[in-house]
Amino acid sequence: MRVSRATGLGLSILLAGSTSLLAADARKSSAQPSLLSEFRMGLSAQDPWGPEGDGGSANLTGEILLAKPFTASDLFTSYFIPRPHFGGSLNFDDRTSFAYTGLTWTFDVTPSLFVEGSIGGAFHNGRNELDDPFSDRQALGCSPLFRESGSVGVRLSANWSVMATVEHLSNAGSCSDNRGLTNVGARVGYSF
Repeated sequence: MRVSRATGLGLSILLAGSTSLLAADARKSSAQPSLLSEFRMGLSAQDPWGPEGDGGSANLTGEILLAKPFTASDLFTSYFIPRPHFGGSLNFDDRTSFAYTGLTWTFDVTPSLFVEGSIGGAFHNGRNELDDPFSDRQALGCSPLFRESGSVGVRLSANWSVMATVEHLSNAGSCSDNRGLTNVGARVGYSF
């Protein structure tokens, strides 16, 4: 599947899902705390500078961030309390897809601009060794892998944000093959 068809499919899914989120935004609940902090959905280019990206391979991504496990009394300390997250990336061209979990730290640069970093682990369906029969998937060495990501985002309202994200999966030299996988994309987030 080419990137343009993948982009259209992803935007259609995003539009269909955002209709219910907009309705929920209109009837925002009272001060009852929630386990969920944010839901994110987007598209990414699969390893655009590597062999998995040949032909413009793309992914549909989704992520759920949970609320911080505890709160701090001051803003500075609160930046060092991460939010647990879990998510996944589904490749449209039957190349490497993965599910992941970890911790996310968000830092406000201005009231509307933020940066973010996360670390964790990921399980993938890619090849583990160079001699595996799946010729269209990257040899990543083993599973699970380490996953790191960084984002720059803009808050559009109290509930909606958009962000550019780079993520990297690697075994950090713990297995025989260590090519890694780097994806670049954009996401839309809805905060509860």
